Amino acid sequence: MTRALDQPPVYVLKSELFRTLGHPVRVRILQLLRDGEQTVGALQAAVGLDSSGTSQHLAALRKQGLVAGRRDGTSVYYRLKDERMLELLSLARQIISANLEHNRELLQELELDELAQGPPGARR
Repeated sequence: MTRALDQPPVYVLKSELFRTLGHPVRVRILQLLRDGEQTVGALQAAVGLDSSGTSQHLAALRKQGLVAGRRDGTSVYYRLKDERMLELLSLARQIISANLEHNRELLQELELDELAQGPPGARR
């Protein structure tokens, strides 16, 4: 199978997607859109940025096809373009949680080892 000459390889497209998701404000915007459409003003207030900053993040998300906007009078509403993004965010949460749990277990082992060795002055 050959790909179109002007189309980058899939691994490049994936890295661009993850690079877009690499900013906390963008992830927060996606989380806010979990419950449905939000106006730009509501998103702006929730993330604590000015309209220019919010617009830049929304543009990056739009460019990747993660959100879609619609105009209604003077308001612009944004929504998730693909609900599977919520699954990706949920998987990320699960991975982070598993890593934190593993680190917690390691810390407990270190603490038990420290107790077994006794006080610092009693060590050999």
